[in-house]
Order: sequence, then C-alpha cells, then structure tokens
Amino acid sequence: MTTVVAVEKKKLAQPPLNIHYLGDRVLRQPAKRIAKVDDQLRQTIAQMLQTMYSADGIGLAAPQVGIHKQLIVIDLALDQPDKPPLVLINPKIVKSSNDLCNSEEGCLSIPGVYLEVTRPETIEVSYKNELGKPCKLKANGLLSRAIQHEMDHLNGVMFVDRVENNLALNEELNKRGFAVSAVKPIKK
Repeated sequence: MTTVVAVEKKKLAQPPLNIHYLGDRVLRQPAKRIAKVDDQLRQTIAQMLQTMYSADGIGLAAPQVGIHKQLIVIDLALDQPDKPPLVLINPKIVKSSNDLCNSEEGCLSIPGVYLEVTRPETIEVSYKNELGKPCKLKANGLLSRAIQHEMDHLNGVMFVDRVENNLALNEELNKRGFAVSAVKPIKK
C-alpha cells in the first residue's frame, strides 16, 4: 500500500504541533467524527506524523495535539523508511478477542511513565484511510495494543485510567511530576 501522506521519519527541532500532557483538559474531551477526508486533513496527518516522529512515538491521536477529530497515526516500523505509517480515520473496533494480554504501555502525553495495562489480545477495526477509503484490519500484539491505546484518546481516556496497580501508578506519576488526581480510573 502506498500512502499519499509521505513524511520523513526523523526528528524535527521544531515539530509542527504541540503535545498536551496529563492534566490538560483538552485530553479529556471526546473527539468528533470526520465528515470529509480532504487535503486539509492530509496536511494535519502529515503534521501529526512529524510531531510523533519528533517525540520518538509509535502512535499519536489527534486529541493529544489539541485537535478534536477521530484521527490516529501509528508507525511500528520507525527504522523502515519505506514502510508507510497506518492512518485511521473514524476508527471503530468491530470485534475484540476474549483473550486478554497484560503489557507495559507508555504515552507521549505522560513522558517517562510506563505501566502495565490489560487489553484484548486481538481486535478487528474498521476505519477510513487517508484517501477516505473504508478499510478493515485485524490486529494483534503491539499493533492491537497501539490501536486500542490511541482509540482511548478519542474518547478522552488515557492509559493510566486503566492501570490496576495503584501503588505503581502513584509512584510513577509522582516521580515524573504528574498529578495523581488527573487520573480518571475506568470502572470495571
């Protein structure tokens, strides 16, 4: 698959967008569906990718850069310049496995904090690509986790809201200067 949004996978001294951090209200607002896939949206996608690469990230959701749209970019192949990133517009999980997987997660909006989160191992997601074409993808492992993590951002949820080990959560957030009160635990 070729992508119409091509940006170099490199760090920029001045990324085009600013990443918001835990505690910022902008991260808690639900994103709106995208009605039209056009050149302006593709420009936003390019800026999000440049910002993500500049921050050494593998995923970025539009709300993290203050854009309230259902838009996600993911790239698990940072060291492969020819492999295009994944762009998901209006993503929706249509199926998820009952098999759960526990693994460490981090987030560009909470730098330096890495904690265990439990999520479904495999998901099937429907979305539009950067051309506006409807797509479906079955994902497992890191890709599944990255998609679920970024989709949480579209609903104003952050990975720390899903952490079950409160002791580790409080310790890590305090160590990095984040307010524990900014966490909004997900009720099971």
